[in-house]
Amino acid sequence: MELNETTGIQKGLTNYGDPEFSIYIRKAFAKAMGYNDDELNRPIVGIVNTFSGFNSCHQNFSDLIEALKRGILSQGALPIEFPTISLGEIFTSPTTMMFRNLMAMDTEEMIKAQPMDGVVLLGGCDKTVPAQLMGALSADKPAICLVAGPMITGNYQGETLGACTDCRRFWREYRAGQIDEEQIELINNHLCSSTGTCMVMGTASTMAALAEAMGMMLPDGAAIPAVMAERRRHAEATGRTIVTAIQKDLKPSRILSKRSFENAIRILMAIGGSTNAIIHLTAIAKRIGIQLTLADFTRIGDQTPVLVNLKPSGQYYMEDLAKSGGIPTVMKELEESLHRQETTINGKTIGQNLMEVPLPPKWQDVIKTRSNPLLTGEGLTCLFGNLAPNGAIIKRSAASPHLLHHQGPALVFKSIEDLHNRIDQQNLHVTNNHVLVLQNAGPVGGPGMPEAGYLPIPKKLLQAGVKDMVRISDARMSGTAFGTIILHISPEAAVGGPLATIQDGDMIELNVNKKSIQLLIDDNELRRRIENIKLPKPHFQRGYGALYTNHVEQAHLGCDFDFL
Repeated sequence: MELNETTGIQKGLTNYGDPEFSIYIRKAFAKAMGYNDDELNRPIVGIVNTFSGFNSCHQNFSDLIEALKRGILSQGALPIEFPTISLGEIFTSPTTMMFRNLMAMDTEEMIKAQPMDGVVLLGGCDKTVPAQLMGALSADKPAICLVAGPMITGNYQGETLGACTDCRRFWREYRAGQIDEEQIELINNHLCSSTGTCMVMGTASTMAALAEAMGMMLPDGAAIPAVMAERRRHAEATGRTIVTAIQKDLKPSRILSKRSFENAIRILMAIGGSTNAIIHLTAIAKRIGIQLTLADFTRIGDQTPVLVNLKPSGQYYMEDLAKSGGIPTVMKELEESLHRQETTINGKTIGQNLMEVPLPPKWQDVIKTRSNPLLTGEGLTCLFGNLAPNGAIIKRSAASPHLLHHQGPALVFKSIEDLHNRIDQQNLHVTNNHVLVLQNAGPVGGPGMPEAGYLPIPKKLLQAGVKDMVRISDARMSGTAFGTIILHISPEAAVGGPLATIQDGDMIELNVNKKSIQLLIDDNELRRRIENIKLPKPHFQRGYGALYTNHVEQAHLGCDFDFL
């Protein structure tokens, strides 16, 4: 029996010590699934199916897979779907971030272990897209992203609702006593009105946009709502494209470069994207040996205005972005500052793709022009100082302008549990001038760097009308959140970072214009405190948790495992 181990069913044979027997028995079991010899001689396209009953974002995947298969079959290849773990953001404890690397490992190993010539990465919910890209880049077979698409908006008493920026807004009003329990439950029924990812510029929308910007998704793929027919047509086109990519051997290492990631960073800044994207892009790039630093994000961020008028930085939703031209139109507006020679998954360069895109239509208010931006260089800002020697992040476009330069005393919470237990106590000594500090919520301390950085405003201040305060932590926050919040402080408290030294009453100065976050104590006193830090006990003694704790890197390095 003649072997051709480079294509289709004969790739990566199971090892029985006899390659010819391996293909013979493999074909026998494939025929048990109804395949014939003609089908088994075709190139195989794997479809990573991350559907789960615990992932509300991915409930449209059966429709998308049907459309994908049409596109793949039309080009003479054989589609075969296979599962990996699925990370439903709201249904996973303690946080999906802890399992992003596990999903990346699962994706990589299944792509390499099973016979496929290329792969469609079917994801959507926050950590699935970065995990899939991390795994696919390490496997380095032709790959293309296809996302679930965002939800459509809901409505309550004539007001448009979007998850989960409005989830947080109404919850704050409920805690402040401005709406009652019956109202908050009625609103709950309308916040998530369809399948799909959050319909604001949260992490899911951000990572979809960046996959498109770096060339790993077909143009216009990020913004189409999950329930629209156009989403299925896009899926069919994706199926056709991956077969062509296989024929041209367009694997990630031939598409992506440092310039591809710089394009993605520029789009991140222009869309007012999620702070989480900084961690994810850093981790994705490292999988092919590209080092992104906070200096890269700072440099490009300082040059790039915020153009996209979406919540939480603006006022519109993903369906409005789709109607206004989507990410291609944003890229068209930034065309002169993009690296247009970079290749994309459809075989064309960024510049060639943009030749087919019109400028933003004048009737819309969603995508601004460079000459009239939503904000000027005020998207994500990287901060440094004695509290964050390796850096920290603030989403300036979602912060309160009057707090961007602030000095106030610290109110310290030692853990997420401590925060929960004390934040609403009526005898809590706190004013709106205080800086709320959360320790031990980073990659190791969290565990998993949960989205706890959106510290709630103390209830007694909410009731007095306070809507924002400076809040700092080594945690993350959802891309749908808003406020003057400093995140990703590195190194984190649980590994002995300076954040662990802050005591109640210490003065902290934030100066976003100077990109500075400082603990205002004497250097000798800071050194003394650092030398006397008592590290918390590890959360895990066995299993994946222990592997994670022992090998996860800090936020400024992307929180990947050091051995990956």
